[in-house]
Amino acid sequence: MNLLKDKTVLITGATRGIGLGIAQEFAKQGANVAFTFANSVEKATKIETDLKSEYGIEAKGYKSNAASMTDSEELVKNVLADFGNIDVLINNAGITRDNLLMRMSEEQWDEIMEVNLKSVFNLTKACLRTFLKNRSGSIINMTSVVGVNGNAGQSNYSASKAGIIGFTKSIAKELGSRNIRCNAIAPGFIETEMTGALDEEVVKGWVENIPLKRGGTPQDVANACVYLASDMSTYVTGQTLHVCGGMLT
Repeated sequence: MNLLKDKTVLITGATRGIGLGIAQEFAKQGANVAFTFANSVEKATKIETDLKSEYGIEAKGYKSNAASMTDSEELVKNVLADFGNIDVLINNAGITRDNLLMRMSEEQWDEIMEVNLKSVFNLTKACLRTFLKNRSGSIINMTSVVGVNGNAGQSNYSASKAGIIGFTKSIAKELGSRNIRCNAIAPGFIETEMTGALDEEVVKGWVENIPLKRGGTPQDVANACVYLASDMSTYVTGQTLHVCGGMLT
């Protein structure tokens, strides 16, 4: 449908799972795609090639650490040099270091905060000058249902994702007068490579508690991102959209 034709999106952590699904759907909708990766140059190069050949858009991967402000500023500088503009920022990079609080190390706490929460600050701030200059922009931050409800064994992850919601609301209030929107998406149980490694009975238990009786897919999350990035949502900002099959209902 080309809902994002001629827009340029920057997606952090887009070589697998939800991030990859978003990159593919945005390319399908006509957007040029800049994305980051942590390690595999080979995988990133293949994604570049696939997106270009299948959808006829421009695509490029950048090895970058979103938890580093220096890396984030350099990333935005390079994307602007290569693409000329950034219209949409999707802060998707994230990791888990699950443990009960009594066993959780300071390192496990700090690493989650650096990668999951500080990265959102880093990239948003790094893109801000471009958005202000354009007097437009859509920032989409990936949070989680556990950032709303919490989850035993994930106090670090839940806290980081709750922080993203607070950050999103604050930035929406700061930047709304400049026509810059900031929203969050809270996925529930999404079937990815990571969840594919879980025990079948664990997955069954999750699904039984979801009103739609199925896990979500990266496509489900990508569709929500397209809505928040496109002109269909020009009067939507400061919101958290739950893509969870009714899990939080």
